[in-house]
Amino acid sequence: MQLVIGNKNYSSWSMRPWVLMRQAGIAFEEVKLRFDGGFDGASPFKRELARYSPAGKVPVLIDPDVDDDTPVDATGPSVRGPLAVWDTLAIAEYLADKFPQRRLWPDAPRERARARSACAEMHAGFTALRTHCPMNVEARLPEVGTRLMAEREDVRADLARLVALWDALLGAHGGPLLFGRFTIADAYFAPVCSRIRSYALAVPPEAQAYVDEVLALPAVRAWDEDALAEQDFLDFEEPYRSGR
Repeated sequence: MQLVIGNKNYSSWSMRPWVLMRQAGIAFEEVKLRFDGGFDGASPFKRELARYSPAGKVPVLIDPDVDDDTPVDATGPSVRGPLAVWDTLAIAEYLADKFPQRRLWPDAPRERARARSACAEMHAGFTALRTHCPMNVEARLPEVGTRLMAEREDVRADLARLVALWDALLGAHGGPLLFGRFTIADAYFAPVCSRIRSYALAVPPEAQAYVDEVLALPAVRAWDEDALAEQDFLDFEEPYRSGR
């Protein structure tokens, strides 16, 4: 399989399935497309991405073992080819179905429902936190985090909800990860753990222990190492810095 991603320093959406597959031991080939700032159809990034997905966004999982007759261009003819799965949650669900032995979701139906709910909330929510604290593995911006927490009630509310969610799951399952062992949920929250580190957002000791546990996962460490090696400063992804 291939996993099409964007810049590791900035692409939180790409990080989730990459960490999931790497941590779970699912083999894949990485295809990294550099963000170029021109996110219209004429940009090199969009033109290259159109080869893999009609949605025009990363990540995309390509499974060559499964045929798909959905055309990349909805106006064109149907051409059979490898299956493309886009959107992080769809990719996670597909991998859970394809590799049941990896136990990517919790085993019990009730806990799977909780894990899916937590992932869906992260997927669609925490807008203020994600907007004002964009992922930037390389950056250390504690002064920005302090200012945001002082000035923005919506960021404070998102962080409080995140901590409450983690506390409930860690308390129910005893840690060190949300459902005891590694699951999709931990991969899903890895980017926000990275944000907490980058902006030095203050969280209670139990939540900080979880952040530290996620950041210490081998797959997360590998992602961070690759992100730091990029040394690619993209000004449109940098609201708080003018250079590296």
